[in-house]
Amino acid sequence: MRVVMRYGKRGLNLDLPDDVKATVIHKKRMPVASDKEGAVRSALAKPVGCRPLREEARGCKNVCICICDITRPVPNGTVLPVLLDRLIEAGVSAESITILVATGLHRPNEGEELAELVGSDRVLATVRAVNHFARNEDDHVFLGTTSCGMPVKLDRRFVEADMRIVTGLVEPHFMAGYSGGRKVIVPGVAYEETIRYLHSTGMLIHEMCDNTILEGNPLHGAQIEATRMVGKTFAVNTVIDEERRLSYVNFGMLEESHLAAVAFARPYFEIPLDRRFKTVVTSSAGYPLDRNYYQTVKGMVGVTGIVSPGSDIFIASECAEGLGAPEFAVSQERFIAEGTDAFLARTLGQSCAAIDEWETVMQIKAMKLAAIHLYSDRLTPEQKTLTGVDCVESLSDAVAECLKRKGDREVAIVPEGPYVIPVSTGGCV
Repeated sequence: MRVVMRYGKRGLNLDLPDDVKATVIHKKRMPVASDKEGAVRSALAKPVGCRPLREEARGCKNVCICICDITRPVPNGTVLPVLLDRLIEAGVSAESITILVATGLHRPNEGEELAELVGSDRVLATVRAVNHFARNEDDHVFLGTTSCGMPVKLDRRFVEADMRIVTGLVEPHFMAGYSGGRKVIVPGVAYEETIRYLHSTGMLIHEMCDNTILEGNPLHGAQIEATRMVGKTFAVNTVIDEERRLSYVNFGMLEESHLAAVAFARPYFEIPLDRRFKTVVTSSAGYPLDRNYYQTVKGMVGVTGIVSPGSDIFIASECAEGLGAPEFAVSQERFIAEGTDAFLARTLGQSCAAIDEWETVMQIKAMKLAAIHLYSDRLTPEQKTLTGVDCVESLSDAVAECLKRKGDREVAIVPEGPYVIPVSTGGCV
């Protein structure tokens, strides 16, 4: 049997013996917008919790539109031209509109990459597009401190705009429950210290800090508190199907519109199963998410809800850009040197995480539930060592050998990785 896994832009064939019983887990079939631009226009005219965009924009002297960075397949090429047209029709001058790439602590997106991200030459030729730089403290405004002690400093270009709009993709997120909405602001355009506090080990090891969970999730709660300090903010939320086609879009007030998008997404992304598995194969969702190993951790965590004790998780991720930022490599070195328990104990004593340390913490959460095996044909031998997991030369052979060793012919396969969250409603195998 053959299953095509999401892997880079090309995909990866997973070939297994015919006698293997595979449970292949996809999103449920989703509706697709037949007129994408029309769907965006309709959303802007029929908002959630506010007036239509053109009415809200009248009299605004400057507008800041936050967009996700290159690691997220947001349909910006569909959304931004329509959004721009409506703002200009409302009397906002093109010169006073700024697109701000919400990079968080990721690298900036520039040149051809910025053009790919924005997805429209007309938009780039009409308005200014700039990157957020989280380490430049002078670029940020201090707004206060949350109830959990997190200092809130956000990009002043966003905070001081007359009209603030975030655009994003609503999908499961391994820390925040669901992406989109408030996440585009915090950590998207937050200062380094704010981001490090939000991602502290104490926050991440909380049992409610997980995929698909909003209520009771401390990270989500801190994000909401922080974004309320900003004041009135609007959002364009999108949901896409497995083929990256627009399925849903709305516009409205930040919190209300995000919750509406999550309510739409849940039945398609959260897949209940009546059992758990000893062997699970997944991906890092292919391009653009699987550009580096840092993002790959999301795929590992995404399937932990269906693993049984002593299980194995196999994950395919191209990692064309290597491990990720240098700080992540340092965190992985420390984790490998210290061991899982010592690493967690040390970082638990810090109110602020070291940069990118949080991804190591999330990897450890997955490792405590299953043995992790990685297939990547782009990582160097040195980089593979720093993953801290078992690296295999052939995904198909490694999975087949694992099943043979266990005497088990059943495997769960999630080709799209962390964009689908399978959850067991039953017991162990």
